Amino acid sequence: MTTIYDVADAAGVSPKTVSRVLNGDGPVNEKTRALVTETIRRLNYVPSQAARMMRLQKSGVVGVVTGAISGDATDIAGGLPELYILQGVQRVLSAAGKIAMIADIGDDEDRVPALMRSFSERRVEGLILISGHHRQVSLPPVSAGVPVVLANCFYGGGIAAVVPDDEAGQREGVTGLIDRGHRRIAFLTLPEGSLAARMRTEGYRSALAAGGLPFDPRLVLAAPDVGAGDDALGAALDRLLSGEAPPTALCCGNDHLAMRVGGLLQKRGRRIPEDLSILGFDDHRLITEHLHPRLASVELPYAAIGKRAAERLLERIADVGIAGSAAAVERLVGPVHWRESVRTLK
Repeated sequence: MTTIYDVADAAGVSPKTVSRVLNGDGPVNEKTRALVTETIRRLNYVPSQAARMMRLQKSGVVGVVTGAISGDATDIAGGLPELYILQGVQRVLSAAGKIAMIADIGDDEDRVPALMRSFSERRVEGLILISGHHRQVSLPPVSAGVPVVLANCFYGGGIAAVVPDDEAGQREGVTGLIDRGHRRIAFLTLPEGSLAARMRTEGYRSALAAGGLPFDPRLVLAAPDVGAGDDALGAALDRLLSGEAPPTALCCGNDHLAMRVGGLLQKRGRRIPEDLSILGFDDHRLITEHLHPRLASVELPYAAIGKRAAERLLERIADVGIAGSAAAVERLVGPVHWRESVRTLK
């Protein structure tokens, strides 16, 4: 293998001169530069990228901690979100000439601290932690010179994060229903206790207030736990639809809930959207595009979250001392995709 010393000997110059030509970090007259360049070409010398990165204190590698690889890609509520986020991260890093070194946690969240410490000890330029759902996380200490960005989760304490704006997404969805003439809008929330359930409920209420509509607690139902089966969900729907002023539209906490609701309504002889308009949340195309009628849904912008997280990490790599607004939690809202499950009232 040809070395920098072979090039120097063949060109009759010092290794330092060859290095200056390669790196452009020192004065070299044009004649000598042309000689060295021709010698490099003739000897087919390829500079060591590893050595160059060590000199520049840059590895070109970004550590990514995720559960996307071991997750079930057919699981609508599980593996898909992280996979979409990871794809967004990869596209940005690849375009920037960075290599994503991925560590998968499997089903063990307790592995996250050890993996992040391991990455920080291996000269990565930065770290991205991807979560399968919007939540607050705890983090181990990492090297001061290794910037960290969180995707679909947040920590605080000066750690940059990119998360979905569940509240704004639900608000836009309900506002769209109001614009389409609906005045009795019910809300089937996610099981109580989740951050997304709380934020989306706030978005639902703020949209009603902005539209001049009263909040009716009888129109808000917490979805039974999945383990309770469809009987509990069916009973909740029966109570909702049997009142004196039943809703004309129903917002569901996610698309999976909307799909279950659609099946239960069909068993009860009710039509969508003629008897009840349905709006989902997430916009998982495996559901929304394959139901009949197709399901209107608020998009959770997973790919955009991954893309923006990678962009923010590159910004911090360029300036490790970056602070202030760059360390804030950034919230992204996806569009509402209006499909045939929602009708406009006259």
